Amino acid sequence: MNLISTSDRARGGVRPLLRALRPHQWAKNVLLLVPLLAAHRIADLAALGAAFVGVVAFSLCASSMYVLNDLLDLEADREHPRKSARPFARGDLSVATGVVVAAALLATGFVISLALPVKFLQALAVYCALALAYSFVLKRFLLLDALALAGLYALRIIAGAAATAVPPSFWLLLFSLFLFLSLAFVKRYAELDALGRQQRLRALGRGYRVEDLPVLRSFGTASGYLSVLVLALYINSPEIQPLYHRPKIVWALCVLLLYWISRVWVTAERGGMHDDPVIYALRDPASLTVGVLAAITVVLAI
Repeated sequence: MNLISTSDRARGGVRPLLRALRPHQWAKNVLLLVPLLAAHRIADLAALGAAFVGVVAFSLCASSMYVLNDLLDLEADREHPRKSARPFARGDLSVATGVVVAAALLATGFVISLALPVKFLQALAVYCALALAYSFVLKRFLLLDALALAGLYALRIIAGAAATAVPPSFWLLLFSLFLFLSLAFVKRYAELDALGRQQRLRALGRGYRVEDLPVLRSFGTASGYLSVLVLALYINSPEIQPLYHRPKIVWALCVLLLYWISRVWVTAERGGMHDDPVIYALRDPASLTVGVLAAITVVLAI
């Protein structure tokens, strides 16, 4: 990692710093509200307030992890067609600035979390530990990196449950694990596909090769469709009866999810998937439409 050249070329500024924090990634932390939504307790203002405090704490700590990951990935990012534009890879920010910012964000996030139950603090600590393990070690290992990424998503739901004192159901955790694992695989698939189109054989600092694309596609689509199966089993279970007056309408969610997962993987196969599926979903009109239809379906079923 060439720290000196990066520091010498650093230009600084507020805009590169904001980009380094990746505020668009904070959308992932809305997952902390999922336990409240799933339990139909979104009108509980005290729990909702606690969830939003948790979102702020998670967003700060997550940005700290993103900055640290960028510092550790400087050389690999400079070789990447899109990641080379990141502030630290371009030299817009110095390594020293990154270290200070990462530490400040992490400390602030944990201080804020002191206002929430200790279980939230524990979940946040596990999230940061797993994120650090990913940045330092796990991202270099085949498949373990995808499992770690899925775990980071799932920990947000667990943290949201801890903040609001709403226990997450077995169905929710299992559904989330399979869905997030599919998204983790599509992230790796998109990165490898981009390298393959550049006639490069493997990703620097990763355990994948371009010839792994077919098996990653298989893993990812299987995981995504398993999440639909879990949703279908939940809809057919007794647990859904107290929550919905018209549970049959909820079956429409299976159709919507099948469509969205299939669309995500077709897009990835065509080379149109962003490195981050979250950014893709926020920018894709079809994905946003699916989200609106899903919300309408839930409202009609209640």
